[in-house]
Amino acid sequence: MVKYLARSLYQSKKYMRALIQRVKWAKVLVEHTIVGEIKHGLLILLGIKKGDSESETTALAKKISEIRIFADANDLMNLSVFDVGGSCLVVSQFTLYADTKRGRRPFFKEAEMPNVASQLCEQFCETLRARGIYVATGVFGAMMQVESCNDGPVTIWLDTAENKKK
Repeated sequence: MVKYLARSLYQSKKYMRALIQRVKWAKVLVEHTIVGEIKHGLLILLGIKKGDSESETTALAKKISEIRIFADANDLMNLSVFDVGGSCLVVSQFTLYADTKRGRRPFFKEAEMPNVASQLCEQFCETLRARGIYVATGVFGAMMQVESCNDGPVTIWLDTAENKKK
């Protein structure tokens, strides 16, 4: 019973989630038209959970803008996207909150409602822009095709729950 309560308390907490990829280039298309494109930088798939707020948005954008996953002159991951003059392509991705514990069809009850998620996604992008990073986006709620060239490959899962543990 204690394990169940602890697990359900953790699961009920809010935290924003992102899958970031270091890319040589990335673009997103809607109906065969490029709507967002970057060269060297980060492709960010952003998941927003029910109950997330601007504080999670700010924390995650700050973390992503400062994470050192680009190589320095010694080929060590010591530089951030800002340090290398890179850009970010942000694509809202509610499927990062897929629950597949039962059956074979994913359930998305933890994902935030579109009207709220859209606002928080825009705030996330604005936070990155305020930090001096060029940000391109997809079209919220549209059927999109995302193309990229993963550099490394380097792919990292981040969420604000990790920040809160510290």
